[in-house]
Amino acid sequence: MSIARTDTSLERQIARRTFLLATFAVARSAAAETPRLETFSQWSKASRKARELALQPCVERIRGMDPSIQAWVQVLPQRPTGNGKLSEIPFGVKDIIETRGLATEYGSPIYKGRIGTADAAIVRELRQRGAILLGKTQSTAFAYRTPAPTRNPRDLTHTPGGSSSGSAAAVAAGMVPVAIGTQTGGSVLRPASYCGVTGFKTSYGLLSMEGVFPFAKSLDTLGFFTHTAADMLAFWESMGHSTGRTEDFALAAPDPMPEVEPAMAVAFQHALSRLRGAGVSIRAIDIAGMLVKLNEAQGTVMFYEGARFHEQRFKEYGARLADMADLVRDGLQIPVERYDEAMRYIAECKMRVAEVYKATPVILVPAATGPAPLGFASTGNPRMNAPWTALGTPAITIPMPVATGLPLGLQLTANHGQDARVIRTAVRLQRMLGSGANVPVAGR
Repeated sequence: MSIARTDTSLERQIARRTFLLATFAVARSAAAETPRLETFSQWSKASRKARELALQPCVERIRGMDPSIQAWVQVLPQRPTGNGKLSEIPFGVKDIIETRGLATEYGSPIYKGRIGTADAAIVRELRQRGAILLGKTQSTAFAYRTPAPTRNPRDLTHTPGGSSSGSAAAVAAGMVPVAIGTQTGGSVLRPASYCGVTGFKTSYGLLSMEGVFPFAKSLDTLGFFTHTAADMLAFWESMGHSTGRTEDFALAAPDPMPEVEPAMAVAFQHALSRLRGAGVSIRAIDIAGMLVKLNEAQGTVMFYEGARFHEQRFKEYGARLADMADLVRDGLQIPVERYDEAMRYIAECKMRVAEVYKATPVILVPAATGPAPLGFASTGNPRMNAPWTALGTPAITIPMPVATGLPLGLQLTANHGQDARVIRTAVRLQRMLGSGANVPVAGR
């Protein structure tokens, strides 16, 4: 797909990307005098005029960086439809989420050139609150395994994770202050961990999935990316959601630890020690075995539901579905009895975990098995996130302090509906840890 970029009288072809600035053009001299806005907190604290002036530098930054990172399918700013706390703040949208008049290709070459016919509910909401839909971010094909072309901004030789690859990378590279993703297994939390930013998966069913291309409807959940937990709290409040209040309670962490790579194990234990040293009470809970079984149950549900949703598409396109074709073939072999058993186990675990949350309202676990894998054949293993997706709990990740190497994320989970609580706790812990996006972005 090749679309023209309009910049005054200049016409330039950029494959699979569009940069349209004419509608939003401002004098370059004025833009040059405006401090560059990067994080959501910076954008939200800026005046409306400063936000307006910051849009073109934002797009120019994408134009300069994205040829190497490839976070975007299309950049074509769309005016807001209303006003509010998000006025003139740009956001990116994952390619499986419908957007009127913009590319919505589901990350698949089968749908290359497809244009959305309506905005998804979440896109409508943000635009009605004054936000500027900046464009579409890359997704793995059908939000499954087949990688997008996106590179990790922390090290271009590593994957950014998936399936919300472009949304995580765009925020990590400072191209946009907030981006939307989705999670069926680990598609928000894992990329956020790999890219060194904050990813937040909302409680299952809290936000409308209207206009989001389905995968497994019992699991599909919206999520967001910002630089820090404080940014996420400010964004959540700007969306009109309750942000609760600061609380002091005991946290929980699994003992024995889930099986993770050495770098993650060391960083996780170091983070717990640092928090305990700061006065945080962290109690040990034995959930490692349950998490293993929940991961298996989540896989059963995802394969069973995903195969049946894509069955007709598989009949039409076959192997052109790439990894999704394998899922359909395998998922159609799962009997309904096994699916029902998985759903029953998940329901039992929801009650068990709800009891744990009564004593320790937030549980800490690794956000991924380790740092972002080298290369692009795989977007990484989602098993640190899939159990919590199955449970429908809100979950958020923040970067942990790392001396060298790629980012590693700390995942916080809370009981269903406690979205504000888990975000506020993440803000508090991130301040205690002194962690942030502390790994340089390639090309900065």
